[in-house]
Amino acid sequence: MGPVRGYKKRRKIEKREESSEEGSVDWWDEFSKRIAGLLSSSKGLDKFESVFKISRKTFNYICALVKEDMMAKPGNFIFTNGRPMCLNDQVAVALRRLSSGDSLLTIGDAFGLNHSTVSQVTWRFVEIMEERALHHLQWPSTEPEITEITSKFEKIRGLPNCCGAIDTTHIMMCLPSADSANSVWLDSENHHSMILQAIVDPEMRFRDIVTGWPGKMKDSSVLQSSNFFKLCEKGQRLNGKKIELAEGSEISEYIVGDSGYPLLPWLVTPYQGKELSESKAEFNRRHFATRMVAQRALARLKEMWKVIQGVMWRPDKNRLPRIILVCCLLHNIVIDLEDEVQDEMPLSHHHDLGYRQQICESADNNASIVRDKLSLYLSGRLPP
Repeated sequence: MGPVRGYKKRRKIEKREESSEEGSVDWWDEFSKRIAGLLSSSKGLDKFESVFKISRKTFNYICALVKEDMMAKPGNFIFTNGRPMCLNDQVAVALRRLSSGDSLLTIGDAFGLNHSTVSQVTWRFVEIMEERALHHLQWPSTEPEITEITSKFEKIRGLPNCCGAIDTTHIMMCLPSADSANSVWLDSENHHSMILQAIVDPEMRFRDIVTGWPGKMKDSSVLQSSNFFKLCEKGQRLNGKKIELAEGSEISEYIVGDSGYPLLPWLVTPYQGKELSESKAEFNRRHFATRMVAQRALARLKEMWKVIQGVMWRPDKNRLPRIILVCCLLHNIVIDLEDEVQDEMPLSHHHDLGYRQQICESADNNASIVRDKLSLYLSGRLPP
């Protein structure tokens, strides 16, 4: 499968019942008895939330999303005691697999399932979610949405008309070195990995993603291969209203990224070098604080959906991009439903430990002028 890209077509989030027909409370009472071992370490926490890292409201919403497809073609999945798995059972197993990152065998033992059943149930869930939940990952398409996003970005450290922050992370894999075909996945740090590029809004919601490329690809190359890049270059994205910084001086919509990206009219990167003027140094500080939202989003993604954290044991490289996409969709659903469980998660920006900062020297002349204007504006030195 090729790279998975951010879903472009807008669909309104459908209103769904918060409780399933199976009765979440009754179901959980019975289900929790079977996983007593997982609950023993949940001191002081809601037992349900400690197992799945989401609230029951979010769990029920996800069940409602996948119910129609899961029930249309029952998989006839059963527990080792012969009892058939209901919808909630299947969603619970898949979410536990994605959120814990535990092995198929570990989850099978904890839930009373064969490890092959855990694998089949999880993959079936992934296939259905990537169809049913894509409306949770989309680029904002209305002016009020964009205005809200730019306003929230500006409140961080003053950058006007900023529409997103971009960053990449590596999903590491353990692949047999004896297979020469795996060498394509070796990255600059000599790890086997797959890239995930994400553009996020101020609330750490993913607005566009690209995944599936080998980790050795530079951030700039992943960007230039993306549909987002092509749309921006054609003037079909980040083409909304301009903001007047001073009389005769305007700034178009843009996103912010680190030094691994090229400086473009619609992608603002920091100044490079050590001996910077005070206005440029101040711009870099504000720029860094603004794009930190992307680093935090990727760190939160890996922390909540641990199946893509650490090193994955010999994953199917055709299926992995789809698993990454579904983890991003789940990440957004938690935000969209204002799930309070996320508030208990520690905020971090460490998502790619051990990887050195990439440097891209490419800079568009017009973009350099725009960045200088932004720098002077933020330091109060832009002529009125």
